Amino acid sequence: MNATRVLLDTQVVLWALQNPRRLYGRRSLLEDPMVTRLLSAAVVWEVAIKAGLGRLDLAMPVGDWARRAATDLVAERLPITDEHAAGVADLPPHHRDPFDRLLIAQARALAVPLVSADAALAAYDVEVLTVG
Repeated sequence: MNATRVLLDTQVVLWALQNPRRLYGRRSLLEDPMVTRLLSAAVVWEVAIKAGLGRLDLAMPVGDWARRAATDLVAERLPITDEHAAGVADLPPHHRDPFDRLLIAQARALAVPLVSADAALAAYDVEVLTVG
């Protein structure tokens, strides 16, 4: 892997913070100081929705969780831009999850690999580094 920047999907962020052994061989992506990890606002949005529905217990407010996740993962926060949101319209319907589709659009716009546990995302024209 020659990437110096990677975009982390929601499951990867949760595993990295709660159960890093699940990341197996990709764990170095989260520890290598030469790799810039990107934490998308889409991940925080998805976590907020899951926490609000009671499907995810963060043990802290979502805003605090997002700050802690960025700090613990030494990740740069990535906002959602108009270009990212509009890029979803250009994606074929391989996957229905709106958060994954937005992450794919961001990865395409930035030309960075997406680190994900969802192998189905490899159907898109973006590099997906699978974990788990």
